[in-house]
Amino acid sequence: MKAILNALYQHQKLTRAQAKEILINIANEQYNDAHLASFMTVFMMRPITVDELSGFRDALNQLAIHVDLSDFDTLDVVGTGGDGKDTFNISTLTSFILAGTGQKVAKHGNYSVSSQSGSSDMLAHFGYEFTNDESSLKRQLERANICFLHAPKFHPAMKAVGPTRKALALKTFFNMLGPLVNPCNPSYKFLGTYNLEVARLYHYILQEEPGRYSIVHALDGYDEISLTSSFKLFSKKGEQAIAPEDLGLQRVAQSAIFGGNSVAEAASIFETILEGKGTDAQNSVVLTNAAFALLTVDPNSSFEEGYQIAKESLMNGKAKESLMKLVN
Repeated sequence: MKAILNALYQHQKLTRAQAKEILINIANEQYNDAHLASFMTVFMMRPITVDELSGFRDALNQLAIHVDLSDFDTLDVVGTGGDGKDTFNISTLTSFILAGTGQKVAKHGNYSVSSQSGSSDMLAHFGYEFTNDESSLKRQLERANICFLHAPKFHPAMKAVGPTRKALALKTFFNMLGPLVNPCNPSYKFLGTYNLEVARLYHYILQEEPGRYSIVHALDGYDEISLTSSFKLFSKKGEQAIAPEDLGLQRVAQSAIFGGNSVAEAASIFETILEGKGTDAQNSVVLTNAAFALLTVDPNSSFEEGYQIAKESLMNGKAKESLMKLVN
């Protein structure tokens, strides 16, 4: 690792093969914590290349415990995290709203590193038991229209770097990797990124692969559609900028989508919204994300149709019912 670090400190880039080999070594715990932290820090100080991100992804996919959920035509809704905005759990709530519409969701997630509560923190709080057993995940999809894939259960490398990431408490390239390495390789992906550069990297990597995807980034820094500003949307159709007003929606204040100061506070907000008692701002944000996720699955539908379908799921208790079925 010393030689690798010296090369990186000299502004050299890794080839795709080198990146893959290093991450495999990380998974095998061949490096000490200091070297591991230094290695991750390099990619906080300069942009990661397509070859480096692709190589890291190759390694995670090679090492992963894969599950075959292809019979269910699943969708993943996941953000990179690391945007430092401390919102409520928008992607997780969106996932349950989608499950309430009947869409099968294979949500990939992890504990939070840089905010109060990640998707795994939230599911654990409600009593969900993480599993990588394929038959259990299939039963969850059949009963609740959703299953949850806790990243460390499927990715040895993520488990190996968990303590170092937690100690750093900063976004690392592992934030970038998470949305790209769902172990069931879902048919549809609705992904959020904390900056435009990562969005374009994703777009470059995914546009040559089968399946449909949407990548979103709010221009004021959120890794989801926040409605606090305009956002960029990338898909196989290209790139476009969309303002809340274009959708007939009002902009919301950043304070209106704050997620609390603890997992317990975040869970309270989560439950309130899922019970249909969220504020107009909270509801608008999750329903907008759900509508664009539905558009990813069916590009021939409209935003308005998707928004209404999502609203019915939330307000009629279908989204909450999916959570209860999943947890129980």
